[in-house]
Amino acid sequence: MKTMKALTGNIVVCAILISLGGCSGMSRQDQHTLAGAGLGGVAGSVLTNGSAIGTVGGAAVGGLIGHETGKK
Repeated sequence: MKTMKALTGNIVVCAILISLGGCSGMSRQDQHTLAGAGLGGVAGSVLTNGSAIGTVGGAAVGGLIGHETGKK
């Protein structure tokens, strides 16, 4: 079970690093929205012990917060 959690964590980190490379053409607000959604999803998952609803809810709330903080 520990091996599966470590593998999942490594896959998530790799996916995040790969997706950051696609941010070069994005506006500042889009970058903040994406970062907020990512952080919110992780926080929602941690707070709800891996619940899918908590992860999606956290990503939605984080995306909204990131979108608003990215405005000029």
